[in-house]
Amino acid sequence: MKTAVLTHADCLNHVTPDGHPEQVARLEHVLHALESLDVQRVTAPLAADDDILRVHPASYLAGLRAALPAKNARAVDSDTWLSPGSLDAAFRGAGAAVRAVDMVLGGEAPNAFCAIRPPGHHAERETAMGFCFFGNAALAVKHALDHHGLSRVAVVDFDVHHGNGTQDLLWDEPRALTITSQQVPLFPGTGKAEETGAYDNVLNIPLPPGSDGAHMRAEYERLAFPRLRAFAPELIVVSAGFDAHQDDPLAQLNWSTEDFAWLTRNICDLAEELCEGRVVSTMEGGYDLQALAASAKAHVEELMKAAE
Repeated sequence: MKTAVLTHADCLNHVTPDGHPEQVARLEHVLHALESLDVQRVTAPLAADDDILRVHPASYLAGLRAALPAKNARAVDSDTWLSPGSLDAAFRGAGAAVRAVDMVLGGEAPNAFCAIRPPGHHAERETAMGFCFFGNAALAVKHALDHHGLSRVAVVDFDVHHGNGTQDLLWDEPRALTITSQQVPLFPGTGKAEETGAYDNVLNIPLPPGSDGAHMRAEYERLAFPRLRAFAPELIVVSAGFDAHQDDPLAQLNWSTEDFAWLTRNICDLAEELCEGRVVSTMEGGYDLQALAASAKAHVEELMKAAE
């Protein structure tokens, strides 16, 4: 079986103002980079409201629908914008995450990558922020737990910005382990080591500005990988942000494309050891277009190698 790559053209219809870093070209560059790869190409469905309601209240969803503009773009906050196509894009991203879980747990694919935008890991229970509307990674976790009946699911988030939304949505979920590395200090200002969840189910790994891939590798080997082994997840969900790259304009970490490949390879090796190789990855940040495309391709290539 081949790695599944899930996407939809609707994700290109979330339009932000000129100069905004979370732009349509991000996904265009990633899809172009993945064109030559021998993967299963899957059309992402729209998530059902019930899928969204696993992690967000109905009042939040209703508020987003009421705020959706008929034309142009409307600011939700200083960073996050709604355009007429934004909610369809967000529902496709959430639907990709749900479908990817179904495929991997149902034996249709050994692992999967959701090539989607807008990203999701900053969306809190009742707050859209940081370019994000729905908590895709947390939604995937809850779908695996509640719909498929798993007992333990882990998230690994290596975006350069802390996944405050994923942490918020899974804070009091004892069946989920959230492991997230991020530059500190940096937006959104969370992600300190002392934030450990209601059930000691959150592991934050702060990384200092200017640190490189060697520092990241040492921290993952010291903290993240032993914690994953101890938790023994039945599925690993990855929030795959590529903005820790040394060329990214929004942060100050100095990872290389090979660092993303190394981290993906190690996550896949652990998944093979712990949960039959089952990995679902969903795209988060990455704002230098060339670095994003190269790193996302390296990420998917490692998923493909693990699927062989």
